[in-house]
Amino acid sequence: MAPIPELLAKKQKRDELAAAAAATAAVEGKKAAKASRVAIFKKAEAYAKEYVAEEKEIIRLKREARAAGGFYAPPEHKLLLVVRIKGLNKIHPKTKKILQLLRLRQLNMGIFLKVTKATVGLLKFVEPYIAFGYPNLKTVKALIYKRGYGKVNGNRIPLTDNKIVEGSLGKHGIVCMEDLVHEIMTVGPAFKQASNFLWPFKLSPHVGGMHRKRVHYIEGGHAGNRGENINKMVAKMGC
Repeated sequence: MAPIPELLAKKQKRDELAAAAAATAAVEGKKAAKASRVAIFKKAEAYAKEYVAEEKEIIRLKREARAAGGFYAPPEHKLLLVVRIKGLNKIHPKTKKILQLLRLRQLNMGIFLKVTKATVGLLKFVEPYIAFGYPNLKTVKALIYKRGYGKVNGNRIPLTDNKIVEGSLGKHGIVCMEDLVHEIMTVGPAFKQASNFLWPFKLSPHVGGMHRKRVHYIEGGHAGNRGENINKMVAKMGC
């Protein structure tokens, strides 16, 4: 049998080592993925228990207040959902600039905002062009899971994998979709990073259309603060 040339023997050895390393990496990758899935499932389970416990606590407090002959005063809302309902026709430059700062550049776009004195002040300037209110857990989940896109290196990427979330927000402890929902819903310490990561939601036109858009909601229109009724409006816009 003819001897194998030295260079060919070295190449075969390298290929064997590379194949072995790849096989080991594949096994380790599967183990890591399985461990990650288990951890994410446990997180989701813990979040679900937390949400249920909060709902039960509110029900308990309402019952206690009613039994004492009083009223239950819920805590102040921390999260806002803002949706643009009017276009650019005859718009003041300052109003246009504020809408751009809020990332509401197009009709039917929506964003999450933290309730602060500054944000409430901005919303007052552009109130005839927006509808806003306090989203519930169902609405937050529907928007992120059904309409969610992330900003990755300036690109609009659909949130189809937890790795997309982890790659951008992992350093803030947000590694999966449930972490993202929880951070937004509870307005956590990394809310600013999480909300900026989310591309503004592009909603569908309102079922049945919107009439008297510039008239305030309390006067029979659609603009301004709708409170918790924002959830019904968004449900008619594809969520």
